[in-house]
Amino acid sequence: MAALAVAFAVGLIVDDRILVGAPIWLKPFKFAVSFAVYGLTLAWMLSRQTTASRTGRWAAHAVVVSGLTEMGIIAVQALRGRRSHFNVETPLDQLLFSVMGITIAVLWVATFVIAVILWRARLGDRATDQAIRLGLLIALAGLLLGGLMVGPTPEQQAGGDLGTVIGAHSVGVPDGGPAMPLTGWSTTGGDLRIPHFLGMHALQALPLFLYAIETLAGRFTRLRDERVRLRLVQVAAGCVGAVVALVTWQALRGQPLIHPDAATLGALGAIAVATAAGTYSALRRPATTGDAALLPPLSKE
Repeated sequence: MAALAVAFAVGLIVDDRILVGAPIWLKPFKFAVSFAVYGLTLAWMLSRQTTASRTGRWAAHAVVVSGLTEMGIIAVQALRGRRSHFNVETPLDQLLFSVMGITIAVLWVATFVIAVILWRARLGDRATDQAIRLGLLIALAGLLLGGLMVGPTPEQQAGGDLGTVIGAHSVGVPDGGPAMPLTGWSTTGGDLRIPHFLGMHALQALPLFLYAIETLAGRFTRLRDERVRLRLVQVAAGCVGAVVALVTWQALRGQPLIHPDAATLGALGAIAVATAAGTYSALRRPATTGDAALLPPLSKE
């Protein structure tokens, strides 16, 4: 996937074709980078097991095969100058899109199997266990949210466009309109790629959050307590899960990420307050009797 990302980056430079409002090699490039990060993260998580699992190894192979298959279809369609997603214009396009649906289902099931295996294994201390397990749980939900894109939109049903395109990234506006730089997320309507992206990358975000806490433990005594790190990871997971739910709700209402209304801002404020309160509680909650004296208030040493 890393090698493909380099090849697709070259394609971005030498091929000026535009497809659905974006450079034709941008989607293959983003998918290759995403798959590379996804594969590395799962490999690291599986390596945390004290004993290798044969089932986990086969599930990892399934992730590899399904990812490469989907990536191959995306690249072939880009070479042909055609959409890879939602395209049912010709029998070949319809076949390729159907195969992509199968591969993503296989990838989800394989990731679910890995999550079950890792949920039962001891991967480190309790904070590490929770960071990996909750990251996998939210990532599985994020993958499922991709299913919201594949059904016919109300506009497609009303306009009789089901013969060429079924499904869309955007809600309330056509795909290919004004978009944010790099991400390509719509700036005029809802975009279901946002919760899909945020949910999937909880897989990396929670372990990285724990790593940051562990790095700061050298400066802040309170963070050396495993129970404090565990509670902070749980708060972070709750925050990420709530944000994923919020941006899903926002997208389904046809609202751009960068133009939230009062209801969205109110919900975001509630999440921020709850996260701040949870963080304070995690840091300030008294330790068990006998250990309290060992846990001074949060301060630099």
